[in-house]
Amino acid sequence: MKSGKLERLKCSVKNYDWGRPGRDSQVARLFALNSGSGFEPEKPYAEFWMGTHDSGPSFLVSAVENGALNCSETVTLKSWLSKNPNVLGEKVLERWGCDLPFLFKVLSVAKALSIQAHPDKELARTLHKLQPDVYKDGNHKPEMALAITEFEALCGFISLEELKAVLRAVPEIVELVGAEDTDLILKINDQDGEETVRPVFQAIFTQLMSASKDRVTEAIDRLKNRLLAESQVRQLTEKEKLVLLLEKQYRADIGVISAFFLNHVKLNPGEALYLGANEPHAYISGECVECMATSDNVVRAGLTPKYRDVQTLCSMLTYKRGSPEILQGVHLNPYVTRYLPPFDEFEVDCCILPKGKTLVFPAVPGPSIFLVTAGKGTMNAESPKDLVVTEGDVVFAAANTEISVTSASELHLHRTGVNSRFFEA
Repeated sequence: MKSGKLERLKCSVKNYDWGRPGRDSQVARLFALNSGSGFEPEKPYAEFWMGTHDSGPSFLVSAVENGALNCSETVTLKSWLSKNPNVLGEKVLERWGCDLPFLFKVLSVAKALSIQAHPDKELARTLHKLQPDVYKDGNHKPEMALAITEFEALCGFISLEELKAVLRAVPEIVELVGAEDTDLILKINDQDGEETVRPVFQAIFTQLMSASKDRVTEAIDRLKNRLLAESQVRQLTEKEKLVLLLEKQYRADIGVISAFFLNHVKLNPGEALYLGANEPHAYISGECVECMATSDNVVRAGLTPKYRDVQTLCSMLTYKRGSPEILQGVHLNPYVTRYLPPFDEFEVDCCILPKGKTLVFPAVPGPSIFLVTAGKGTMNAESPKDLVVTEGDVVFAAANTEISVTSASELHLHRTGVNSRFFEA
């Protein structure tokens, strides 16, 4: 197949049980429009994948010839890139080979995802070698979530002072971890140094996550009954309300109580949260654009019916404490906001182009994927014929390609590509 500067993609969907029902899911809508098929109103639609990962590949729809689309579902983007490596750009090829370093997604979250972390490269290679059926590849998975709607997540550990307050206020945690570990936390402070604080933090979290199923069930029942009773005489905190919500979704799961250890983050549309290797997190609700290194490695320990690897998770975490950084994005021009996480593999641009406007995306040294989330317009890459795009369209753009976009109605685009700082290094 001829190598083009712009290639339409047909992409994959995931129907995990935490996804929103089709009637209420951005993922379902985008997938239906992208694939030309319908969706089931009651079936959960969780993730829309755009990229080269074997667990959810994208396919080339066409080269556009005389306005007609020649569908070729048998040609994956990954196999096409291996035959046309020049479209990746010299520096990307040198660093990552004949593959995209990033995986682009849209998520529609109806109930909490598992409490999880993603391994760094060294641990990912080890886990993949030991359990390839569980850990699907040997790559790390730093990621970023950019809120489309209001979006909630648990992310990273609360500060030491906040944890002390939790231990004083939540007796059910003390019952599970024991008085000895509780006293260790209450007696230390941040001035004691990381070599003192981190092991104690790790010990108490590991003790909590390793508690027996019977003890966890009893503790959560007591916690639930206590909070429901206290809600009659006082206003519950946001975290307490969240814990009661999680208990409804995952009864008797240790993740319900461990939520007290993690920061509860609320993103407004247009705000982003990034997660490095070995950082605990769990998405709770809302819809987002997500980008990550090309990997599907997840180490889970709570809020899930899936395989749990508690010891690996508790041993791999950084135990950094405090509120995570929220990215507001940098305005490149009146229409484009860029989100730059501290990872080489990716960046995300959000573009809202008013009706009748034209915008040029400058040529960059690496590949890009564009997703249209609303509206209609055209894309042109030095071709005599425009590529008409509308909601649900996904387009791969080759490296070193200047792209002109014109909107027929207000056009909403998301673009992901290799982090521009990588090319400046």
